[in-house]
Amino acid sequence: MEELEIISFSKKGYGVAYFNSTRVEIPNTIIGDKVLAELNKKRKGFIKARPIEILVPSPFRSLPKCSHIDTCGGCTFQEMSYEKQLLIKQEQVKKIFSGFDVEIFPIVPCLDPYYYRNKMEFTFSQNRKNDKFLGLMIKSASKYVFNVSKCHIAPTWMSDVLNAVRLWWLDSNVPAYTPWQNQGLLRTLILREAINTKEKLCVLTVSNIEPFLDAQNFVKAIISVDSSINIILRTQIALPKKPTEFKEELLFGKKNIQEELQLPPKNLFFNISASSFFQPNTIQAQKIYAKAISLATGKIVYDLYCGTGTLGMAFSATAEKVIGIEQSPDAVKDALDNIKLNNITNYTIYQGDVGSVLSEKNLPKPDIIIVDPPRNGLDDLAIDHIIKLNPKTLIYISCNPLTQLENIEKLKQNFKLIALYLFDQFPHTFHIENIALLQGF
Repeated sequence: MEELEIISFSKKGYGVAYFNSTRVEIPNTIIGDKVLAELNKKRKGFIKARPIEILVPSPFRSLPKCSHIDTCGGCTFQEMSYEKQLLIKQEQVKKIFSGFDVEIFPIVPCLDPYYYRNKMEFTFSQNRKNDKFLGLMIKSASKYVFNVSKCHIAPTWMSDVLNAVRLWWLDSNVPAYTPWQNQGLLRTLILREAINTKEKLCVLTVSNIEPFLDAQNFVKAIISVDSSINIILRTQIALPKKPTEFKEELLFGKKNIQEELQLPPKNLFFNISASSFFQPNTIQAQKIYAKAISLATGKIVYDLYCGTGTLGMAFSATAEKVIGIEQSPDAVKDALDNIKLNNITNYTIYQGDVGSVLSEKNLPKPDIIIVDPPRNGLDDLAIDHIIKLNPKTLIYISCNPLTQLENIEKLKQNFKLIALYLFDQFPHTFHIENIALLQGF
């Protein structure tokens, strides 16, 4: 046991202290806490510890709304005031980009830091005693599930449906799917909402081990909460040496819900299906996209790592031609459907790796390139092509400022970093969304 003081946060949002010059990471602690902690063995250069007692609470501590704070690893910042969360994220980006003479704008907060997620995925699980669990994974024990009673970052109706489904399941004999045995049926419960249109979707994913025979009672449980919820049964077909497939059956309502993004210069509509990707925080996504649109205008726009094409669709209103590139075939399909839905005729999407497509296609020189890559950032081939294309403006959107910095260090030979625009898209977590504006030499 050791008494330690938390002085910073880890990449995962755990409190960080030092013991004999060795880094110690302690969950459920915040900057300013003095804690009594049980230290484990040193591994990979640092020590993981278990908090035993908060000896002196941090002045930034806030009473968390969530009763699952000690079990769930999803909202590690929830025990800290929202104002302090924003300040820490702002300072983190400032520290990461300290080597650049760049204007960093104040982080844009969520108007409501709770109930902001438009999608939640809950997991069914049973132990050897056949105790039933429907909820989220236990932190630091990702193969185990705990029962969630209420999630405060999701709309209230999602918690109500979750509890109704759990009651249905407790009264049924339908088994949960167990991956290590490849037995059972129930896998996940996905709940989605189109925030601006208020349309709702429930997706029950089951295995193909046996038929699902209790659909009628499952539907009754859902519509007892809200009869406007659309319900889909999705069967995951996993066969040896074959790619996983999904078969969908409509149980109630309609298969797709529709969202309206309120963007300048015009609103856009999106069909959201069981498997569609959509930004989990609709309100903040609108702010992020609106800022990106305001940063530049040009005739030819590239939307790289375009996902379902949202940004490219927004830029299509003022550009002559937009070219999107996306690796995921499912995302490309959704993008093409939504382009058609919005009657957009000047947006072309290519499916494939960004670097490979840029190598193979003879495309017109862009005025603007927008990139919104995965957390691991741009690969070297994509960076090489961006440098060769040398657009007037490069807009780099990232959920990981560390990999964003690494990429910009390679790009700075041809681009000047002008400004950074921060957005708090996921309150109570360590995540930061950042737009970097760069100009070509």
